[in-house]
Amino acid sequence: MRQFPLEMHHMAPGRVVEWRLRSTAGAQAPGPDGAADRRASFNQDKHFTVAEESRAADDPTASWIAVTFEVAGPLDEDALSLSLLAFVRRHEVLRCEFRRLAGELACAPIPSAELALDTVPVAEFDRTDELTGFLVERFKRSIDTLAWPLFTMGAVLREESATVYLAFDHIVCDGMSMPIVVQEVQSAYEALRRGEHLDPAPAPSYLDFAEEQRGRYLSIDADDERLGYWKEFMARGDGEFFPRFPLELGVRPGQMYSIVNEASPLLDAAEAEVFEKACLAVDGKPFMGVLAAVAVCLREAGGPGVYRGFMPVSERGRAGWANSVGWFVNTMPIEFDASPGRDFEQVMASARAGFGEMIDHIDVPFVRAWELLAPREFAARSWPYPVNFFSYIDMRKCPGAERHEDWRPTSHVWSAQANGACSWFQRDTDGLHMNSIYSDTPAARRTMDGFLEALRETVREIARHGSFRRPIALTPPRRPTPRTPLDVAAFARRG
Repeated sequence: MRQFPLEMHHMAPGRVVEWRLRSTAGAQAPGPDGAADRRASFNQDKHFTVAEESRAADDPTASWIAVTFEVAGPLDEDALSLSLLAFVRRHEVLRCEFRRLAGELACAPIPSAELALDTVPVAEFDRTDELTGFLVERFKRSIDTLAWPLFTMGAVLREESATVYLAFDHIVCDGMSMPIVVQEVQSAYEALRRGEHLDPAPAPSYLDFAEEQRGRYLSIDADDERLGYWKEFMARGDGEFFPRFPLELGVRPGQMYSIVNEASPLLDAAEAEVFEKACLAVDGKPFMGVLAAVAVCLREAGGPGVYRGFMPVSERGRAGWANSVGWFVNTMPIEFDASPGRDFEQVMASARAGFGEMIDHIDVPFVRAWELLAPREFAARSWPYPVNFFSYIDMRKCPGAERHEDWRPTSHVWSAQANGACSWFQRDTDGLHMNSIYSDTPAARRTMDGFLEALRETVREIARHGSFRRPIALTPPRRPTPRTPLDVAAFARRG
């Protein structure tokens, strides 16, 4: 399973059907004094506020996270409908309507028994490009942070197979939720096809996580000692809360741009195995090796010797939310030495130490730290300038990974605008892959093309030799990475 633009998905055409969620009780009325409502998490509150302000300014900020997977054989539409309904009923956050109550963002869960799905024929397509274009536009139109439901569900039906898709607003899920979606819907579908009954027990709720989070951190102020790690990080960066992306992207302050959404392989399966061994040999992990390679590439391109960036970290592991859908992500700053002259083992040791220091201070939610320590930037609808951002997921360790070869799941992210660059790295059974979204400017295209080529060469050098053997030149490649329909199709099919 990997993440790449939906436009790159070589999905066979067919008949499109959607399952649309509705409440059989109609509009939900708040309980007395809001007793029936739950408080949103800090991530959700900020996300919803940006959507409100963007709508008021007639400058909508939109994004979605989607997942697709394959069902072999003729689709049993009734079984899939029941499995989708069971999935939504199981995860309370998917049944929530969001609204303002006395200034706070509240979640009003709809009782699971009051939910129903309607099967709606949508269209039929004879060509892959038309189908893909339709789904891209469908997700853009149907995902609205300010309107329930906050996701869409459907399938592309053919005589001997089907592709199921679900697209979500970020307010109800994160990237690690996507494997959970696939595993639950597929497992329920297969159980129903075998004539089994589904377990009606709900999953541990993200709303409980949000309530606990707000209870612990809503009352802290800027002098709280738990913000010490953030303050020290800011002090070493000229007082800035956000670590700047150190390369030229050609963006102007305060301006948003349309996006480039690209994905490319970095290592094949055999190379990724050798790369992992090289990392373990110097007492590091593969994600640390990729992070070290990123730091060195940025430095060689003119960035600083000390790497400073943001890194999303999952918060599922500290309680019982390993198989729950929700936005269980804290974004934390990380800093380590990648100065010239340091070899691979030394940079890895610095990255390992920097990561350990970050994890030791992961308790304060990112949005709360942002609000308290950078209130002027917090009032804006976007990050203030290009920010250095690194994300890594080993998809082989996700729920249902043992069935990914059969289900062929893929994940996709999209955003309407950007003023910088974000890169996500995924490891799966086919190797190591990179997906980047960045501002569509000539300078950003040149920079990101050069960065991709330099990074690919660097991780391959580590795999071959266990070290940074040759000077790394971050220059635009003579030829862009092949993106012909044949290459794209092969790349997507491996997902």
